Amino acid sequence: MTPEEDRLGFFGPDSVTWRVHTDPSFSVAGLRALLLQALHPVAMDGVARNSAAREDPWPRLARTAAYVDTLTFGTRREALRAVRRVRGIHRRLGGMEATTGRRYRVDDPDLLLWVHCCEVDSLLSVARRAGVPLTDADADRYVAEQVTAAVLIGAVDSEVPDSVTALGAYFDAMRPSLAATPAAHAAARLVLLPPMPTWVRYLTPAQPAWGGLAALSFATLPRWARRMYSMPGLGLTDAAATAGVRGFRSATLALPQRMRRSPIVWAGHERVAGPISA
Repeated sequence: MTPEEDRLGFFGPDSVTWRVHTDPSFSVAGLRALLLQALHPVAMDGVARNSAAREDPWPRLARTAAYVDTLTFGTRREALRAVRRVRGIHRRLGGMEATTGRRYRVDDPDLLLWVHCCEVDSLLSVARRAGVPLTDADADRYVAEQVTAAVLIGAVDSEVPDSVTALGAYFDAMRPSLAATPAAHAAARLVLLPPMPTWVRYLTPAQPAWGGLAALSFATLPRWARRMYSMPGLGLTDAAATAGVRGFRSATLALPQRMRRSPIVWAGHERVAGPISA
């Protein structure tokens, strides 16, 4: 690895990945990804069995966001350190999922692939619905760029979708094995109504603000996923969900840049790309 390769990271400022992951729609898409991931019984069991998220989901959400930011905007050395840390944790965890009877390890390649594809599908689809200017070629390029992220975390290169068409075919093939288990419903409730300190709930706008963001994330799921949860869209049509995401993006873009981007994103831009444009 040359110093220049390290400085640019695994994607760099000319990538579609930077465009998608810098956009405010990332917040809605991240929650959508969690809701979609929960529909895989074995992957969901791994989260439920080996995570303290039910008691305090905020640290896990923060760690997940920081990992994706570091992989996207960090140097290659920083990204590889983050990958090694996560793979070290995964290596120690596993269990048996009751509804399928499958014994698994959290780092089984097919489970890692599922998590990856849910993230890529969510980030791309929500960005496009939110109005991020992405051509079909850009979308294919984004999916192809993200193969690197999947392989780094332990997925098998030849099995990772590298185009929008391949990603759609992957979900078509997976749907018969998906189910909204009790653990998935519990995870959805946690996303939609996370625990908050009493003073935060009643003395700040945090709960209604989060509720709106989470409901929007749920409403952007594919129809088949919403049907599996037996919640078609929380009262939002597809058109209303798209309008909501566009409104959220516009409102967020109006905020000062320091309020809407993490220090990791800022550091990446300052290192290789100069000031961030809106």
